[in-house]
Amino acid sequence: MALNKEDVTSIITKFGKNEKDTGNSEVQIALLTKRISQLTEHCKQFKKDKSGQRGLLILVGQRRRMLKYLQRVNLEKYRSLIKELGLRK
Repeated sequence: MALNKEDVTSIITKFGKNEKDTGNSEVQIALLTKRISQLTEHCKQFKKDKSGQRGLLILVGQRRRMLKYLQRVNLEKYRSLIKELGLRK
């Protein structure tokens, strides 16, 4: 369940400063969100795929830790990213 190259480049250009800015927290959170949405759809279709469910939980934990870091470091970027990705309601 890897992301295709076009999705990755579009996310990097949208959230990063330039096309090679992959280490930025916002870019990493956006990429994780895309992978989480894909894995969620996969797990809805294949309910007995326990390794997929475990991977999904691992990705959600990584994203939660990165969001907590971004909230601590830069609250304004955190709020704009949450609104743009539609994570919190």
